Amino acid sequence: MIGTGGKTRLPTPGEALPGRPAAAYPLAERHAVTGRPLHPPFPGGFGVILFGMGCFWGAERLFWREPGVWVTCVGYAGGHTPWPTYAEVCSGRTGHAEVVRVVWDPARVDLPRLLQLFFENHDPTQGMRQGADVGTQYRSAIYATTDADLALARRARDLYAEALARAGRVRSVTTEVAPAGPFYPAEPAHQQYLARNPGGYCGLAGTGVRLPVEVLRAEAAGAGPSR
Repeated sequence: MIGTGGKTRLPTPGEALPGRPAAAYPLAERHAVTGRPLHPPFPGGFGVILFGMGCFWGAERLFWREPGVWVTCVGYAGGHTPWPTYAEVCSGRTGHAEVVRVVWDPARVDLPRLLQLFFENHDPTQGMRQGADVGTQYRSAIYATTDADLALARRARDLYAEALARAGRVRSVTTEVAPAGPFYPAEPAHQQYLARNPGGYCGLAGTGVRLPVEVLRAEAAGAGPSR
């Protein structure tokens, strides 16, 4: 990833690059693996969430392989610059994280399972990096599109922090959990990158600590916080 060694301080809106009113490149239309449309409208009743867990190539593959995930799309979120390019995001001057937009069928997979995949497949304590990938674009982040999903994501973050502490991990969870703002799809070359480049770079590496997903499911079902 070309952002290795990039900036680790988020820019203010006044410091951010100006961007542009529309994409500087033609958008990919369909998923290279499933053939489904990458962009809205999505089927009614399906969930949508954005996950940032370092380089988005491996993160996207993790989720498109999960049964019940309808479509994935990589892009940029959480920043200031409208319609940034990959090079601009990697400069550290847009404020965006590399994310994967996950659209799922709740009849086949639930959000607690997706949150389990998220927390168990990267290290959410590293701040503005994932392993050797350094820069604001590699931060751990969840951007939710509904209030209920936002609350569940925050609870999952707390549960995972507790699990890490029980395992003797001393670093705090740095995952940003916030309402989703604009999502800007990345260039076509980044979409489903590892499907077209099977030997390509994948930076995913978890902590080995499990998210207590059964607790999260019980709370999502209305049982209230469990201790």
